Amino acid sequence: MVPAPAFLTNPERFMAFSRWAAPLLGVLAAALAIVGLWLAFAAPEDYQQGDTVRIMFIHVPAAWMSLFVYLCLGGASLLALVYRHALADAAALAAAPLGAAFTFLALATGSLWGRPMWGTWWVWDARLTSVLVLFLFYVAYIALRGAMDDEAKGARAGAILALVGLVNLPVVHWSVEWWNSLHQGASVLRTEGPAMPPVYLWPLLLMSLAYMSAFGSLWLVRIRAEVWRRRADVRALRAARAQA
Repeated sequence: MVPAPAFLTNPERFMAFSRWAAPLLGVLAAALAIVGLWLAFAAPEDYQQGDTVRIMFIHVPAAWMSLFVYLCLGGASLLALVYRHALADAAALAAAPLGAAFTFLALATGSLWGRPMWGTWWVWDARLTSVLVLFLFYVAYIALRGAMDDEAKGARAGAILALVGLVNLPVVHWSVEWWNSLHQGASVLRTEGPAMPPVYLWPLLLMSLAYMSAFGSLWLVRIRAEVWRRRADVRALRAARAQA
């Protein structure tokens, strides 16, 4: 078997790195969000969508992050399943609520945007339905981990569920290409270049970087908290055995 990556076998190195990286990413996220929101509100109204186009700067980065965070969840779950290392499992467990929050934000803002554009809050469109399925995978992972008393069995079951959910990621991404969809196609990541003008593109990219930085900061904080919780559980168990 291929040896485990060094960062998985050295939690102390991770704790030392995350101690300064988490606040740094948090400050970066705040700075990017301030500039991104200022540019977003300074941008002119869209000739078709009017002021509702500003929802894009909240909705699109959240939708992108819903996929990226699940990819992180799946990757960490794979490492935990293969190498059975606690730090990888802690990373997966810490990512799930953050991914669920991003996905819920994408669904909620998409509904708010869809009401004036499509005339309805929700349609069983391929993109919307597949993102809803993604949200349910997040919720199922969290529920499964919380329902099992045996942490090792819960970690294994959760990792398998997370890996199964990876199948949905290409469905979400390519749904507007594979099926007829009310949802618009890609406007930024295209081989021929972005379809939107710079006045919308720049605030969108800055908000996306803000979301990414915020996730990085919160993920590191949550992993650190999970590591400390597990260390406390181990100390409590050792103390109980010493008193028995």
